[in-house]
Amino acid sequence: MPDDILALWPLASPTETDWLAELTQDDGLTGYEAPGRPDAAWVLGGMYERGANAADSVNHSQSRDEHPGPGWERLRWADLAVRLGDPVVPQGIYPGHGCFPSAKEAGLCAGSVEWPAEGSLDRPTWNQLVRFLAANSPRGADTPCTAYYSPMAAWDFDRKHVRSGRLGDAQALFDNPDIWYTPSNLWPEDRSWIVYTDYDLWATKVSGPERLIEALLRDPEIEAVRLPWTT
Repeated sequence: MPDDILALWPLASPTETDWLAELTQDDGLTGYEAPGRPDAAWVLGGMYERGANAADSVNHSQSRDEHPGPGWERLRWADLAVRLGDPVVPQGIYPGHGCFPSAKEAGLCAGSVEWPAEGSLDRPTWNQLVRFLAANSPRGADTPCTAYYSPMAAWDFDRKHVRSGRLGDAQALFDNPDIWYTPSNLWPEDRSWIVYTDYDLWATKVSGPERLIEALLRDPEIEAVRLPWTT
């Protein structure tokens, strides 16, 4: 299986990432801002709540998570926010450890909730996002794309990890044997949209045309929010 994944997404020239410097005010590795891409939303990572008879979670890290297993139910950020009286994402921060500050006071003990993976989407959410992007790209699953992994994700600061492949095969990147994170950036050949996952966050940002972002926010399977502030 790993060989099949790397065959679907062969290495690409590191120069494919040069244009990322246009998107940020620093070294092009973060991607918080995307001039020329007028809208953006954050796809919130999968969060799960343990049922009465659930076994221990199959996940053992906070990077590339699966569904935790039988007895675990998806816990939507919006539902937990209502339960706790917290905002989905507090004003002025990005989706991450600063969210749901009332969780401890509400008695959400360790093991009752599995928080989103840090720096990587979980498999169900990644698959849903790839499906959405294919459905909303002119060439669909055949859209040529580039995937880039930041040095923090790759734990390799000496070279760039860049791969190219079909958008329809991007779900396979979840099982990249070399890097235990979903791509830091994913974008199509025409650069009409870009996906960005930060090493420290619980969500993935999608920047692109307003119609794409509006469709993302309406998607029934994906939980996404448009944050009201910029950096």
